[in-house]
Amino acid sequence: MTLSHSVAVITSDEHALIVASDLADDFKRDSALRDRERRLPHLELEVFSRSGLWGISVPREYGGAGVSSVTLAKVIALIAQADGSLGQIPQNHFYALEVLRINGSQAQKSRLYAEVLAGQRFGNALAELGTRTAHDRVTRLTRDGDGYRINGRKFYATGAIYAQRIPTSVVDENGVQQLAFVPRDSQGLTVIDDWSGFGQRTTGSGSVVFEEVYVSADDVVPFQSAFERPTTVGPLAQILHAAIDTGIARAAYEDALHFVRTKTRPWIDAGSDKAIEDPLTLKRFGQLGIRLHAAQALLERAGEYLDAAQARSDAQTVAAASIAVAEARAISTEISLAAGSTLFELAGSQATLAEHGLDRHWRNARVHTLHDPVRWKYHAVGNYYLNDENPPLRGTI
Repeated sequence: MTLSHSVAVITSDEHALIVASDLADDFKRDSALRDRERRLPHLELEVFSRSGLWGISVPREYGGAGVSSVTLAKVIALIAQADGSLGQIPQNHFYALEVLRINGSQAQKSRLYAEVLAGQRFGNALAELGTRTAHDRVTRLTRDGDGYRINGRKFYATGAIYAQRIPTSVVDENGVQQLAFVPRDSQGLTVIDDWSGFGQRTTGSGSVVFEEVYVSADDVVPFQSAFERPTTVGPLAQILHAAIDTGIARAAYEDALHFVRTKTRPWIDAGSDKAIEDPLTLKRFGQLGIRLHAAQALLERAGEYLDAAQARSDAQTVAAASIAVAEARAISTEISLAAGSTLFELAGSQATLAEHGLDRHWRNARVHTLHDPVRWKYHAVGNYYLNDENPPLRGTI
């Protein structure tokens, strides 16, 4: 893997998918090793961002490829299939870019989009511990001359350790949430590598501490208002999560196929040329294949609904996009866990052997699918179809 100091220019949806596919082949090679030894993927992320893929959602009028949500989801799924952690890391980057697209000023868009196209990565510092609900924030933004100061502590800050800017949710003096695009090298900002999850081990989802961190007023974008009117910020965040799980599911399914075809098991002589005839195994792969293909189809369908809502955002289009994404998120959660579990069942104790590292797929899926409860997505989908009730405007549906 070589590192170029220039950033490539992605020109189209097709181009983005070709580049993502090539990168996925490279990233897959050492993915089990990175997981086993928790080798943080600094080099891989440099290659990833300099490929131009981190700028593909930048609108064409600002110099980006402006790819469709369908393509963005497919790119993330390809990378997540190669390495579940690498697929997760840019999720909040693209989320922040959507907030910027929705709520940023023209000057903010021009400047921050240019940084992304030049190869900069955005992390995140959103979640907090100890608040009354998962949506509450206590990190403060207080006025200091022409700018602001930030004080607070964040956790589950995926990508912050690798980022040049850390978009941070803060509460201003009027109690309104804003999103501050804080430079990573700001004085008083500390990123702590204390992520110890048993899955997605190299996402760098640690803590971020802000102690009187100065931020320019030009780097503060309205945030709360993105959920006070119909916007695509929520479904954009969720389709990326669905793409990650779909990619992990695909990786587990492919590894399960390979294992059964090439390793001798007590009930299957898969080391021979004889066809595998065990009816239980055939049934299991049939079930997985159908559900995986359904997840991929629903992911693409969700992207199409999201594209329509981005082109014309109103209560109806955003609700339809949110529900389509919730459907994709629900099935991708289930198939990622099912595929990982089946791989355990078929490989047995060999799945956890260091040289195989097959257990990482289930661990990655189990950790990532805890991001927000899938049971509420079924509730929202049922309420939408049965009672014509639009889902709530938030980032977890």
